[in-house]
Amino acid sequence: MGILRTIFWVLLAVVLVLFAINNWQPVEVRIWNSLVLETKLPALVIGAFLLGLVPMWALHRTQRWRMRRRIAGLEATIARPNTVAEIPATTTPSPPA
Repeated sequence: MGILRTIFWVLLAVVLVLFAINNWQPVEVRIWNSLVLETKLPALVIGAFLLGLVPMWALHRTQRWRMRRRIAGLEATIARPNTVAEIPATTTPSPPA
């Protein structure tokens, strides 16, 4: 599974480099009427991608951490020896009159 992950990241890096090489041109981003940011197109695209990815990635990691802690707590509860005394068996109840 690790080799697939490595191949994926290498392919993504190659595609990103090819995109950056083919689109290395300045673009103007108008933030306000008088404030204009001049940047390269790949920086703008990568920044927008990370702006959307990072919060969702952080949320995913947080939920995964919480679930692992919850599962560990439940497993610890199950692993504890049962200390409840057994209730003695009684005879079958008589039918109501």
